[in-house]
Amino acid sequence: MMPLIPRLTSLARFARVLRRDIDAVRNAIDLPWSNGQAEGQINRLKTIKRAMYGRACPELLRARMRQIDIAKLHTK
Repeated sequence: MMPLIPRLTSLARFARVLRRDIDAVRNAIDLPWSNGQAEGQINRLKTIKRAMYGRACPELLRARMRQIDIAKLHTK
């Protein structure tokens, strides 16, 4: 028995999502602004936090986030 609703191809699904968010798509094409830099920094910080989870003190985590000289922390 054939389903009542035909399956959408990947391309059709992609087009449907684009149509649903058409304002965002137009803005991304037309406007010169981008949040790529902010997203990149957020991704970098989350990666550092995941890598250090449960392994170090908060001071060392802050140092990695700010890129401070870690050697100074070991002299405390």
